[in-house]
Amino acid sequence: MSTNIHTNIDSPAASKSAAGSAGMTLGAYLRVLLVGIFFGIVLVKSEVVRWQRVHDMFLFREAHMYLIITTGIIVAGLAMQWIKRFGIKTIDGKPIVYKPKPFHKGIILGGILFGAGWAITGACPGPIYAQIGAGAWMALATLAGALAGMFVYAYAKPKLPH
Repeated sequence: MSTNIHTNIDSPAASKSAAGSAGMTLGAYLRVLLVGIFFGIVLVKSEVVRWQRVHDMFLFREAHMYLIITTGIIVAGLAMQWIKRFGIKTIDGKPIVYKPKPFHKGIILGGILFGAGWAITGACPGPIYAQIGAGAWMALATLAGALAGMFVYAYAKPKLPH
């Protein structure tokens, strides 16, 4: 079962604050940027952004990526428990609420498309930026494809099963 993470936004003023930068300070932006840089370094150093690693994973040649994905699942699970237990809030100070995402056939199709794109390009959305930052300029084509897919989905969303 997958979940969505939402913040409680009850008023129009809160919605405007969440959509804009009114609630974030320069220090908050700097912290987010530093976490992103650290995450990118981890992706590069763990070789998650190497096309060959992803290719070998899909061909079941080595367990490297499966071990990293399993580690990510464990860390995410622990983080979710800590967020619930300690009432951790977003960077804007809003509570984090977990809402289960309903399962439907569109999830299967989306997963197949996501996996195919990942297998072909060697990157899911997060590592694209790390690949570009590491100098793998072909990742710009992957980024263009991801952005195009995002816009196609936004256009087709009203007609898709949700």
